[in-house]
Amino acid sequence: MQPTQDRVQRGFEQFVQMAGADRARQLRDVWGQISPDFQQFVLGVLAGEVWTRSKLDLRTRSLITIAGLTALGRTRGLELNVEMALRNGATRDEIRETMLQMAFYAGFPSAWEGLQSAEEIFRKTDRSDPDN
Repeated sequence: MQPTQDRVQRGFEQFVQMAGADRARQLRDVWGQISPDFQQFVLGVLAGEVWTRSKLDLRTRSLITIAGLTALGRTRGLELNVEMALRNGATRDEIRETMLQMAFYAGFPSAWEGLQSAEEIFRKTDRSDPDN
């Protein structure tokens, strides 16, 4: 299934909402350099079709995604999704609790690495926005 340009644009707009305009453009460009097809699938299908579905709100989708990425040990995706979860209304405590629960389903090392990654993102957020 090749994403259409309309879906890619809709997905990019959704991604801007979740990641912020600068971060969304930065990642779109990185993905496009690595693989234009990957960029199109992420924006057109994942962001344009999955994240825009109405049955779950963005906060809930973020926490579910964080749980999955924590369990899988996918730190790059996890870090991005922690950033987006904060923008999507999840609290730091909710993010930590989601990862803590994964300790019993995916193992303590997975939860530990996830929590460590989240704390790095929290510190980075604090440096860029001292009022946070």
